[in-house]
Amino acid sequence: MQPIRTFNVSPSLPPRLEPLRKLAYNLHWDWNVETKDLFRRLDSDLWESSRHNPVLMLGTISQGRLTEVVEDEGFLAQMDRAARQLEDYLQERTWYQKQRSSHSADKGKECYAYFSAEFGLVDCLPVYSGGLGVLAGDHLKSASDLGLPLVGVGLLYQQGYFAQYLNADGWQQERYPINDFYNMTLHLERNPDGSELQIAVNYPGRKVYARVWRVQVGTVPLYMMDTNIEPNNDYDHNITDQLYGGDIDMRIHQEIMLGIGGVQMLKALGYNVTAYHMNEGHAAFSALERIRVLIQEENLSYDTAKQVVGSTNIFTTHTPVPAGIDLFPPDKMLYYLGYYADIFGLTKDQFLGLGRENTGDLSAPFSMAVLALKMATFCNGVAQLHGVVSRQMFKGLWQEVPVEEVPIAAITNGVHARSCVAKSTQELYDRYLGPNWSSVAADSPLWERMDAIPDEELWRNHERCRLDMVLYVRDHLVKHLRDRGASSSDIAQAQEVLDPNVLTIGFARRFATYKRATLWMRDIERIRRIMLANKDRKLQFVIAGKAHPKDIPGKELIRDINHFISEQNLQKQVVFVPNYDIHISRLMVAGCDVWLNTPRRPREASGTSGMKASMNGLPNLSVLDGWWDEADYVRTGWAIGHGENYEDPNYQDEIEANAFYDLLEKEVVPLFYDRDADNLPRRWVAKMKDAIRLNCPFFNTARMVGEYAQRAYFPASDRYYTLTADQYAPAKELANWKGKLTEHWFNMKIKDVDISSGEDIEVNQTVAVKAKLDLATLSPDDVQVELYQGTINADGEIVDAVTVVMDYEGNDTQKLGIYTANILYTASGLQGLSLRVLPKHKHLATPYEPRLILWAQ
Repeated sequence: MQPIRTFNVSPSLPPRLEPLRKLAYNLHWDWNVETKDLFRRLDSDLWESSRHNPVLMLGTISQGRLTEVVEDEGFLAQMDRAARQLEDYLQERTWYQKQRSSHSADKGKECYAYFSAEFGLVDCLPVYSGGLGVLAGDHLKSASDLGLPLVGVGLLYQQGYFAQYLNADGWQQERYPINDFYNMTLHLERNPDGSELQIAVNYPGRKVYARVWRVQVGTVPLYMMDTNIEPNNDYDHNITDQLYGGDIDMRIHQEIMLGIGGVQMLKALGYNVTAYHMNEGHAAFSALERIRVLIQEENLSYDTAKQVVGSTNIFTTHTPVPAGIDLFPPDKMLYYLGYYADIFGLTKDQFLGLGRENTGDLSAPFSMAVLALKMATFCNGVAQLHGVVSRQMFKGLWQEVPVEEVPIAAITNGVHARSCVAKSTQELYDRYLGPNWSSVAADSPLWERMDAIPDEELWRNHERCRLDMVLYVRDHLVKHLRDRGASSSDIAQAQEVLDPNVLTIGFARRFATYKRATLWMRDIERIRRIMLANKDRKLQFVIAGKAHPKDIPGKELIRDINHFISEQNLQKQVVFVPNYDIHISRLMVAGCDVWLNTPRRPREASGTSGMKASMNGLPNLSVLDGWWDEADYVRTGWAIGHGENYEDPNYQDEIEANAFYDLLEKEVVPLFYDRDADNLPRRWVAKMKDAIRLNCPFFNTARMVGEYAQRAYFPASDRYYTLTADQYAPAKELANWKGKLTEHWFNMKIKDVDISSGEDIEVNQTVAVKAKLDLATLSPDDVQVELYQGTINADGEIVDAVTVVMDYEGNDTQKLGIYTANILYTASGLQGLSLRVLPKHKHLATPYEPRLILWAQ
């Protein structure tokens, strides 16, 4: 029966408890121990059964319990304390204000928009699939901590990703619970007259409407679009149904809504955005919409509009392999978005070329990563090694630029400390390090206080965390087995899994095949011997993670682990925890003893779960890939291998599995069980302290988001104000200059390079170089002439190069520009020298922006 009217029923609270409502609707509660304890105290069973959802709690808790707590002075005092903490947090002077205090007031109010297909914030808001989403959630939390004027943009999925359960054969099955938006920490955005705020996005032959929900993440609003409304048809309802669900048409529908709809939504909300950040290529269509707005609403030319958009766009790639990039066939691109070509004044092939590395390949698919790279002037990978991999992957977009200079930077990921460190561990750090441990830099004297934490206190705290994890895993497995209709003997067995006193290795991540979740099982007899041979030195594993519903090889890995458990009768020693989520992750990174990661190098872009583990004092045991490649893997854990790359994957698996077993037998297990008279593993605790001291301050989103601000947001926002001044006059001037530059660049000639010395020189000997250039119709102000010097490698190429900018000395009688410089070499051996010309303009974000370079032949 359909209703004739609907009502949004809010929780009814006694007036004295009204602060609970404000606390519940701001996700600050997720990283504030006082507030989280308050809701647990209100009703601990309901807190757990609601998946730690305070809004649902307040809507379902009995009025009798609310009447009780109104009379509970202790509860009221804690509530008032939590409310004051939230108020102080929202009002305090921030890092951003200090950094931008010299930012000209006449530039106006900055705003940075952060687009992501998923956001992992809390387990009661299941609209994320894994690391990308949790990173995005942590990005918002730290942006709030730092006071950045940032807003998040995403999609609100009715079913989210999926809930995982295992059948009797250990095969992953999926359920799609419906998210009840009205009982989540969500605000429905409305117009001044009270009606729902909606946007309308063009799709072929129709408009698709979306309403807007807001999640308040501290001071940062996250806006998410929801298409499951009238007057959309059933198909369009499903655009925001499942994260990464559906076929290629549904994917392009979702990315149109995220990118194009996201731009329209921000405008409807009244934001004047000064910098746009695309977290992965899913939101790259936002650039097309921004160009359209500038052409149709600001009367700019395509070139000028593209210049403004590119100068204010930031793109973060998370993909270390081409297979991870969204590609759309040319015919689909033209069907869905071909009208943009008409607005831009481009031919169809020119429009498709925006998403092609080789614009001359007319059959190539349209790449969202290529579009994002072409539409941004700051691009970055998410770890230093990933930056190297990304520059190699995308070097074709910058022809003739040395691969190490391809303008894709690296900002190493981090995690939000207050979200991932266990409550008792946070209290320990607060007590001995002070309340600022979660955000201070690595060079702070605060970290010297780690040695002040008594070994016994740190170790006993960790043992409690391990026990908490074991007890939760047992309860979680029992519930899972009962839901599956398992036998009473299986349920009884689940109540005894894991030993809270045994060395526990944790492995939890997305079950993509390159992560090699079964590498530790490669030699069954050897791993059994390590685990069971010595009853006083046992070893156990806790494993969790989801495979994409369509990833059959990933599902087979999960089944293989569960078959291994049953076939080897290791049900007590190895546990696969179903339905991995943020809550299980937090228990595991606090309660395990070692964090295992075995990706096939160099395919792990970054990885963040190991960072969370290290913040809780866990040593990592990992292949040197992603973030671990740049950590101190000797003092804070163990490295599997030495960073080798292999051609034969089977040989690689054999070598690295054996290295893993050797480390367990010779280092990890002996160190853990080496106890003193007080039964304390002193040397293990020393490694825990190093893991915290060395990794916590750097692999932290406080550092990461600050780095994005300094290197990307501030410069992009400044460029916005510069280029849009005087009715976009600087942008028009720069676009016209680029057009002239491109037209005349290839008429320029390097006529002569005169080097004062012969082939044999000495270390630190000055060498004078003079060059003559025919600049054709360009001026000396348009170019920068550089000497490019470095060592010659085995392939005859200059490597480890340094550049020296040459001085313009005027023209000779033939009107050739004369450039001079002096160089020297500080090392002996075979060295090389070349000369190159790059574009130069005061408004360029980088000299590589025009993608033009001229080398001496």
